[in-house]
Amino acid sequence: MPRLQSSSDPFLAIADPTRRAILDRLRRGETPFAELAAAFDISAPAVSRHLRVLRDARLVQERRGGADARQRCYRLDPLPLRGVVEWARGYQGYWEENLASLKRHVEGKKQRT
Repeated sequence: MPRLQSSSDPFLAIADPTRRAILDRLRRGETPFAELAAAFDISAPAVSRHLRVLRDARLVQERRGGADARQRCYRLDPLPLRGVVEWARGYQGYWEENLASLKRHVEGKKQRT
């Protein structure tokens, strides 16, 4: 069944390597926007656009606060990734079978030489 594409689709959100890198950084814990933006070799507005996509997909949560009420902090919400994990898990048997076949093939070649 084809997937409906929308701004809330975590598959689309993680399709971009910069957004995956942002998620990887947020696994360490909540991070202020300025610190997050400084970690990437792109403009702050570009980081902000990536964060908006991640927020729309509910993969990150934004909190305003700290000493400066204008400061935005972001944290990872991995729950929407559950669907991605379940989808990828469907390929586990495929890879196990193919890797076992490759192993048999390589071991067979070694025995013949």
